[in-house]
Formats: sequence, structure tokens, C-alpha cells
Amino acid sequence: MLEFRGVNTYYGELHVLKDVNYQIQQGEIVCLLGGNASGKSTTMKAVLGIVQPRSGEIFYEGQKINTLPTASRVRLGIAPVPEARRLFPRMTVLENLEMGAYTRRDRALLHDDYERVYALFPRIKERRHQLAGTLSGGEQQMLALGRALLRKPRLLLLDEPSLGLAPQVAGTVFDRLLRVSRAGTAIVIVEQNARLALRIADRAAILESGRIVLEGTARDLEENRDVREAYLGIGEVTAQKPWRLYRRRRRW
Repeated sequence: MLEFRGVNTYYGELHVLKDVNYQIQQGEIVCLLGGNASGKSTTMKAVLGIVQPRSGEIFYEGQKINTLPTASRVRLGIAPVPEARRLFPRMTVLENLEMGAYTRRDRALLHDDYERVYALFPRIKERRHQLAGTLSGGEQQMLALGRALLRKPRLLLLDEPSLGLAPQVAGTVFDRLLRVSRAGTAIVIVEQNARLALRIADRAAILESGRIVLEGTARDLEENRDVREAYLGIGEVTAQKPWRLYRRRRRW
């Protein structure tokens, strides 16, 4: 569904993504892990066209999308859920959902899709006439997801979905993501909460300084000693040595 082939991106002369290669298949959940400035969010921006690769290619459902504007990529079925939700706080919950469906042409099917979103997030239905800015952080994240789902995406991009959420609320949100994935939507999660992301992911990749230094199934990464120490807080703390994964990547 989505493929990066040797993608390199820059901010001015700063080389951010360095020869990134990976694939995402339909209906699977892939999480990108890494610390600050590792290139996770830039990867997401490259998919959306906010950042253009200086070299390399990005394919979506077999179509090269390097030069397509962001709006065209969204119309192809790519829906972002940005960090910090980016809702319209002075609009109601329902009005925010309607913004998600703004580009839809199949208006006759909207009623059923609203009901599916409400079934996933009952609190959103209860608060549909409430201003979005008055919702709790967890409710705002649910609304942001619901707004994206009303686009009927085939690929959902989430940037730090657990940020600022209580553990129980974050767990609820990730549980709903599993349901969305089982319905056939591919999901890419950029996340610092490695423990939570790996719990629901099919595959995962770790970015360090713009390179994918380790990738595999979520279970394999959970059981990897260095990943457990550096990202899951289990065993000897090695977060002060992020280069360790890169220097040893050939062993995996």
C-alpha cells in the first residue's frame, strides 16, 4: 500500500531522512519508534507531501506520489491525525466531524459512517453538540480520529496519538485503532510510547538520526534486549547511547 524507496529529505542543508526504505501492507499496523529528532514526524510529513524528498521515491497503491500536493494525497485515501489533534476548538464536535467529511462525494453513505464513528467512540456521540475546545484530552483525541475516519481512509497516519493522555485513556484509543485495522485500514503510528505501540502493531521500525536501524515484527522488537533497555525501560538503561542500535544493526 505504501512504499518508501531510498528516500532522503532535507531541511535546508540538514539531512533528516537518510536512504529510508520500508513498506506497509493493507490492513496492518506499523509503528515508527525513536527519540526526538530521529525523523519520525518527517517521515509522516513526507507521506503527506509537506516535506518533499530530495531523492528517492514514495509510492501509494502502486502510484508514485512524490510530486502530488497534499490535498491530492488526501483524496487518494490518506488521512492524517496530527500531533496535538488540531481540532477547531470553537466549533462543535459534530461540526468538526463534518469537516472530516467535507470532501466526500458519496453523501448518501454519510449517515452510516457517522454511526460507525459513534459506535467506536460513544462519548463523541454524547458530546456532539458540545464545543470541541471544552472536551478532555482523551475525548479530543477520539474526535480527531473520528474526523479522520469520516474521510473513509485506506491509510491512516497518526502522530503521537498517546501524547498527553492518561494511560487508561490511551489504552482505549489504541484498542479502537485495532478495530479500525481489522476493518481493512492500514495504520502508521509515530509514537514515543513504545510499550503501547508495540502492543497493537504488526510490525515496527526504529529510527535514529534519520535512518531505520532496526525493523521486524512487533513481537521480535519487544523481545530484543537492546530495544527493551532503550525504549521499554526494562533492564540496563541505554537511552544515553542511542548509537548502540545503529552500530549493531547488522547483527539483526
